[in-house]
Amino acid sequence: MMVGQNDDFQAHVKTGITTLCRCWAIIRSDGKTFGFTDHDLPLHFDDIEFKADAGLSALALQQSTGLSVDNTEAIGALSDAAVRDEEIEAGRFDGAEVKAWLVNWAHISARWLQFRGSIGEVRRSGGAFHAELRGLTEALNRPMGRTYQKPCSAVLGDAACKFDLDSPGYSNTRVVETIEDSRVFRWKEMNDFEPAWFQRGRLSIQSGDGQGLWGLIKKDWFDGAARVIELWEPIRSNVKPGDRVRLDAGCDKRMSTCRYKFNNLLNYQGFPDIPGEDWVMAVPKRSNANTGGSLR
Repeated sequence: MMVGQNDDFQAHVKTGITTLCRCWAIIRSDGKTFGFTDHDLPLHFDDIEFKADAGLSALALQQSTGLSVDNTEAIGALSDAAVRDEEIEAGRFDGAEVKAWLVNWAHISARWLQFRGSIGEVRRSGGAFHAELRGLTEALNRPMGRTYQKPCSAVLGDAACKFDLDSPGYSNTRVVETIEDSRVFRWKEMNDFEPAWFQRGRLSIQSGDGQGLWGLIKKDWFDGAARVIELWEPIRSNVKPGDRVRLDAGCDKRMSTCRYKFNNLLNYQGFPDIPGEDWVMAVPKRSNANTGGSLR
């Protein structure tokens, strides 16, 4: 928001007779944007159309100074023209960016960006949804710092791991043949990879209603007639035969896997030689000398 807009807004409020309304914008991670307003006519600014008939309202904003988390809640009706039930069920709105303005509907250039944050928990009941809105300070609640543990703390392919999952042999894109409960996938001809190659990996939906969604792979095995990929949780969308999916190789966080499966030992983020709990609780004894030598 430009300073001039803020000055215009303040001048309008000081008149004592205001023509104010609220406008909300929801920007999902897939780039789709939704605009809502409690005004009786639609408004348009910042390349966003704010619809007046979407049935969205909000409770009073709770904002404060310091590092406490600002929060509020948005309440709206489920509508094909705005927010659909199946999109909430699929998690399309999880973590979406939210902006809220107070706008002079008579001169929309006079507006105030009152809230900016993201969507947290979304609840559904009686044909409506309740979305918890989390302020920018929510990120300060996340634990920071390095965790010292034997397994690798990186996520395969992230900035710490640095492994390229597009390397030949570590991913596979194919068309869905058989799917059960949106969780168990079967392919009759898929012998290019050894069993458990994708276990602990990731399955991403590349086309169809579930495009952009993904799930973590629990098991990868042959049942005699087909290759079976089972997810920990069902994909929250209508995935059907003919949709394209991508399978990424799995990593069990062990040093030997990093070395022999991915040839990426240089970037291993674990500490395999860190003493365990039994060593921490050890007490002095006479039988052997405690020289402090190598554990290996």
